[in-house]
Amino acid sequence: MFQFTKRISFIFFAISLATAFFINFKISPTWVETQLQYQTYDNELGQLVYRASAKENTIENLVPYTESPLRQSILNNQQSKPSLSQQWVYKNGIDDIVLLKADFHFGIWSLLPALVAVVLCLMTREPLVALFAGIVIGAVMLGRFDITHEVFIPNIGTSSAASILILYLWLLGGLMGMWAKTGAAKAFADHMSQHYVKGPRSAKVVTWFLGLVFFQGGTMSTVLVGTTVKPIADKAGVSHEELSYVVDSTASPIASIIAFNAWPAYIQAFLFIPGVAFLATENDRIAFFFASIPFSFYAIFAVLGTLLLSLNITTFSGAPLKKAIKRVTETGELDAPNASPISAKELHESQVPEGYTAHRLEFILPLVSLIIIAISSYFVTGSPQIHWAFSGALFLSIFMALAKGMALKHVLDGFGNGLKGVVVASVILMFALTIGVLSKQLGGGIYLVESLGEHIPFWCLPIILQLMTMVIAFSTGTSWGTYAIAFPLGLPLAWTIAQSQGLDNPELFMMVCFATILNGSVYGDQCSPISDTTILSSMTTGCDLMDHVKSQIVPATYAAILAGILWTTTVLIFA
Repeated sequence: MFQFTKRISFIFFAISLATAFFINFKISPTWVETQLQYQTYDNELGQLVYRASAKENTIENLVPYTESPLRQSILNNQQSKPSLSQQWVYKNGIDDIVLLKADFHFGIWSLLPALVAVVLCLMTREPLVALFAGIVIGAVMLGRFDITHEVFIPNIGTSSAASILILYLWLLGGLMGMWAKTGAAKAFADHMSQHYVKGPRSAKVVTWFLGLVFFQGGTMSTVLVGTTVKPIADKAGVSHEELSYVVDSTASPIASIIAFNAWPAYIQAFLFIPGVAFLATENDRIAFFFASIPFSFYAIFAVLGTLLLSLNITTFSGAPLKKAIKRVTETGELDAPNASPISAKELHESQVPEGYTAHRLEFILPLVSLIIIAISSYFVTGSPQIHWAFSGALFLSIFMALAKGMALKHVLDGFGNGLKGVVVASVILMFALTIGVLSKQLGGGIYLVESLGEHIPFWCLPIILQLMTMVIAFSTGTSWGTYAIAFPLGLPLAWTIAQSQGLDNPELFMMVCFATILNGSVYGDQCSPISDTTILSSMTTGCDLMDHVKSQIVPATYAAILAGILWTTTVLIFA
C-alpha cells in the first residue's frame, strides 16, 4: 500500500510540474487593477499622507485616475509587466484618493502550488516533502528556476523569517529544552494532577480555559497554551489529536470574539470606503469591528465545539476525534500507531541530572513572566512583544537552574536538545511561509475575488465571501494575509450590492459580510496544513501534523456550515 501511494504521489507531482512549465511558457498572466483605500489627510507640515502599519507615509506624484497606466482598461491589453507596480491616483476629486496596484493571476491555475502541497501532505504524511513540492511548482510557474537564489534566499532573508527562526528555533525550543532538563514541566504536571486535574475531562477544560485567558490569538496563544498544558494532558491521558484541536480551535476564534488585542488595529486599515460614514475614521472602523462581533458565528461555534469536547460531549466532534478518544481509552496510546510528531520526543521526557530536584516554580515563574511581559508590552507599545516575553522566560529558567546548582554544561545540553527538538518544525514553518508568499504572488486570492460579480443576489454574498476566504486562507496558510486581500475587495463589493439592491439596513449587511470574511479566514487558516498556527499546535502538543489537520477539519466544518446558514438567514430577515 505504501509503495502504491508513493508511486501515485510521484505521478501527481510529475504531472503538476509539467503543468507548471506549460503555464510559465504558454499562458500569459491576466493583469488586474487593484484599488487599496486608505484614510488620507494633511499632516502638520502640510504633506498629504496616509497611515499604514502604525507609520505615517507621504503620498507623492498624485495623478488623475484617467491618466494612470494601471487602469483596468489599459491592463486588459497588457502583455508584459507594467512599468509601474503601484501609483496614487484621485478619482472623483482630490478627496477620493486610492492606491492603484497592478496584480496578476493565472486563473484557477494560481491555486496549483497550494493544491499540490495539501494533496501531497494528505497522501504522503510528509509535510516537508509536500511543502517543498508546492514551492517548486510555484517557482516554476513564476519562472524562478534558480530556486535557491530566487525563492529561498529572498524569503528567508526577510525580517518575518528571521523572527520565526529566533522565536521558534532559539527561544521556544530553548525554553522547552530547559523545562525538560530541569524536570519543571513534569513537576508542574504532578502538582496539577494532585490538586486540580483528576482526569482527561478536567485536563481538557483547563486547556480550553487557558485558550480563553490567552485571547491574543494566533501563534502566541497557540504556543503558550500548548506548552503549558501538554505535560498535564499527557499525564491525564488526553490524546494528542484532542489536545491539539482544543488548543488550535480556541486560539484564533476567541481572538476574534474577545478582540482586545492587535486584530482591530490591523484590520481597520483595510475597511475604509469613500462615502461610507460609519467607516470614515479609524475610531469608526474599530467601533464597527466590535459592533460586528455578535455576527462572528463561526468563531462562537468553534469555541463552543472545543468546550463540548472538553466536557466529553462528542456529538459534533467527528469520527477522527472519536477514534482518538477510543484509542487512548483502550490502549493508553496518545498517538496513532503510524503517527510522526514534528517535535522530538526528548522534549517531552525528563532529562534531569542526578542530584537535581525539580520544582514546579521553575515552570510557573518563567510562564508568569512570559505572560506579564507580553501583556504589559501590549499596553505600552500597542502590540505584544513576543520575543521579549520568550527571551525573559528563557533567561529566567536558565538563571533559576544555575542558582539551584545545575552545572553549566547541563544547562547548555538542555538548551541544545531544545533546539534540536524544534528544528524540523522550524523548517516546516519556513517552507509554509515561502509557499504562502508564492501563492499570494501568483494571485490566487485576486482571481477568486475577481470571479465574483456585482449582480449576484445580496443574500448569496455572505456565503460566497465565506467560501472565498476559506479557500484563500487554506491555500496561503494565513488569515491576516487573507484579510489584506479580501477586505479591500470584498467590503466595497458588499456596499455596492447593498446600495444597488436597495437594502433597508445596509450597515447590518456590511457587518455580516465583514464577519464572514473575518471568520472564513480563521477557518481556512485553522484547517490548512501549511498554516503556522496549525504547525505550532501540532508541535507544542506533540501531535502528528496530518492527524491534527484531519481531526480538526471535521468539527471546524460543522461550525462553518452552521455559521453560513445563520449569516444567510440573518441578511434575508434583517437586511
